[in-house]
Amino acid sequence: MSGSSDDSNALLQEILGTLKSLKQDHSQLSSAVDAINGRVNVLAGVKQSHEGIAHDASYPSPKVGASSPRVPPRSRDSVSSLDGKDPNGQAHTASSPARSSALTSKIILTSYPGQAGVDPLPMEWGAKDPEKRGPVVVSRAPSTIKRRNAIGAHGGSYSIYYALGVASHQVTTDHKPDFTNTEPAAKLGPFAAWGDPKKIVAMDPFGHLAPWLYKDHMQNEGLEIRPSIAVTKAHMRLPELEDSVRKGRLVPDGKICLNDSGELAVTKIAVEPVWYLPGVAERFGVDEGTLRRSLFEYTGGSYPELITRGDVKLFLPPIGGLTVYCFGDPAKMSDPNVRLALRVHDECNGSDVFGSDICTCRPYLIFGIEEAVKEAQNGGSGVVIYFRKEGRALGEVTKYLVYNARKRGSDKASEYFKRTENIAGVKDMRFQALMPDILHWLGITKIDRMLSMSDMKHDAIVEQGIPIHERVPIPDEMIPEDSRVEIDAKIFAGYFSSGRVITAEELDQVHGRAWEDVDVSTDMHVFVGTGAEANFLKSTKCNRAKRLRYSYTYQTFKNLLSMSRFLSIRPFKFNLVRLLSPSVKERTLPVHSAHSPFARLAS
Repeated sequence: MSGSSDDSNALLQEILGTLKSLKQDHSQLSSAVDAINGRVNVLAGVKQSHEGIAHDASYPSPKVGASSPRVPPRSRDSVSSLDGKDPNGQAHTASSPARSSALTSKIILTSYPGQAGVDPLPMEWGAKDPEKRGPVVVSRAPSTIKRRNAIGAHGGSYSIYYALGVASHQVTTDHKPDFTNTEPAAKLGPFAAWGDPKKIVAMDPFGHLAPWLYKDHMQNEGLEIRPSIAVTKAHMRLPELEDSVRKGRLVPDGKICLNDSGELAVTKIAVEPVWYLPGVAERFGVDEGTLRRSLFEYTGGSYPELITRGDVKLFLPPIGGLTVYCFGDPAKMSDPNVRLALRVHDECNGSDVFGSDICTCRPYLIFGIEEAVKEAQNGGSGVVIYFRKEGRALGEVTKYLVYNARKRGSDKASEYFKRTENIAGVKDMRFQALMPDILHWLGITKIDRMLSMSDMKHDAIVEQGIPIHERVPIPDEMIPEDSRVEIDAKIFAGYFSSGRVITAEELDQVHGRAWEDVDVSTDMHVFVGTGAEANFLKSTKCNRAKRLRYSYTYQTFKNLLSMSRFLSIRPFKFNLVRLLSPSVKERTLPVHSAHSPFARLAS
């Protein structure tokens, strides 16, 4: 028996070992197949791009007729060539020794058309054939600087960190990226809009294929050409989605919603901005020269070639880009025969990441993701696009200053936008005019469900010829208490709402939560012991219709009055009870004894 048992154990161990080996082989094979698929996608994309995009009557391709800004006159003697020589061919003498081989002996502040050494690679923005269109070349590396046809730098706002890396010798400028196995993880396009200079002006439609489309330029001419778009696949985990599964709003299917924890399969697309200046100027209704001058002046004069190089039409701005989150088959995004649910979301670090309840950003983002997943599970496509436009593109510092002004004031919904305008001079700088470009790039031609209340986003999309069939507001139960100020102010200002739009008088009654270190007793004393408590339950200093009614219960009034002696000795904290809510929540606020109206009333 013992011998038989040993034989069985040995056999089981052998089977287990074989299974492990098969699993490992399968994993390696899967990786190899995925890599091959990536290369096939690239080759297919390159082939289709070279063959040109099929004509589509719904995508006219008129020429952009913006004229080049006037190039200011310059002193020929003050201009050096980009190869370190003066226009007469004499080498320059270094005024100071170079710190490293990454830096030339002469600082080149700007360049001019026709200058010795200036030979920009041809760029025909809007050409359907990527070779005819030409690559985006922006690097100032020695092998590329003479052929630049774009101003700025790759990486957006992160280009500054690259400069720090070079300065601190953490990275060398002659590093050549190895793009092996970096091919897009999904095939996208080409679409008609890729060849329309009016449809796409804020990104490079061939940016995801650049290293492969323009391989010959890189190998034969030594040019540095980098992708400005990357496509990958991933899993997504958010704690709210586990709750969605538990409550039955999301149902795991093993394909999109993978399991009971609400883990999602997603295709992600990162995009860096590449601006075609004539097209951007046209979107904003200004001339190209005005746009260039403003970009130069109000970035601290960082890009003088915006002024001196009117022949260079591309600008890679130092701003954040965007990320597309696609649920379901990416090919369905462009299929007019299936439904599409879309959420366009602008970054809010405080809410999206850290859960601040002063705004509806994270709740609306979660709702958008959930609805996008459900649409994909129903055979359609679900898309969430996340733009880096923190604090309405005013930045987090400005946003927090606005928060301070709100919370140290009355924090009325009627004054919501005024607080921002007082500090920033404008209520919103997200400027949605460029936002629809990514929709054109994805091949989206209509939106069945727009998971947004923004009138600015809606109007920008519709103006670009993409119809929106249904607008879906955030469910009322997902709106945090303190964010009623934001959402009610926006609805009153023109945001979409499926409910009743409140009046100016009602808007003036909507208040946010006060800070605990702010004495609000002077605002509240009229409700205590004066007979006004019953009226306060019906109408209000702090409320909007049903959802935002704050009050003190009658028992709280009695307790406060009965403790008048205690109130006159030291501070006392009273409870602000939120009524008309499934669960009563308490909010503690300070009342200062010596000057407290409660103490005066009690006496």
